Amino acid sequence: MVKDNIGVTKGDIICCLGDYVDRGPDSKGVVDFILELKEGGCKVYTLRGNHEQMLLDSEEGGFYYELWMQNGGHQTLDSFDINSVAELSPVYKEFFRDTEFFFQTDDYITVHAGLNFNAGNPLEDWEAMLWIRDFWVDESYLKNKPLIHAHTPISRDMLIQQGLDGAVNLDGGCVYKYAPGLGSLFALDFYGKKFHETRNIDF
Repeated sequence: MVKDNIGVTKGDIICCLGDYVDRGPDSKGVVDFILELKEGGCKVYTLRGNHEQMLLDSEEGGFYYELWMQNGGHQTLDSFDINSVAELSPVYKEFFRDTEFFFQTDDYITVHAGLNFNAGNPLEDWEAMLWIRDFWVDESYLKNKPLIHAHTPISRDMLIQQGLDGAVNLDGGCVYKYAPGLGSLFALDFYGKKFHETRNIDF
């Protein structure tokens, strides 16, 4: 089932799956909105996506800076009206540095990209949690906990038709507004078992 309005309340647990900064025109607005939710008393957990990792790594310069510039860095800097990550205000630096690699409850596990089930402890392979694609799912490890992730865009039809067992992909390829089947931002009301969809309104 798909609904348009999430209707978040202070009693809800909100887990954001990362990539708050990318190629969109208002990355700063995304971060500001999350900070407002937190300041308003909402329980918000912010996971780190590969784009937040690239932002943080870019301070080392060289290869890492160029990699970020090729993957939305210019747009992010423009959104914050700065020329480098060093110019970010402390509140934003703290936001990015405090992002977590995973969040789990007794009912589910959330990460940005997925898990490397070949690792001794999948929740210690941070690189996989940021970058992995096309991974196999070890149901015996999950013990009936769904693994909710993003990072790899799938079509709207595939997304809303998938069950809530194993790996659940919420990446509707929001940035790809004009690609068939893509161009939406999705959220999942886990306990209500409902997907929420918002179409890309930018560009």
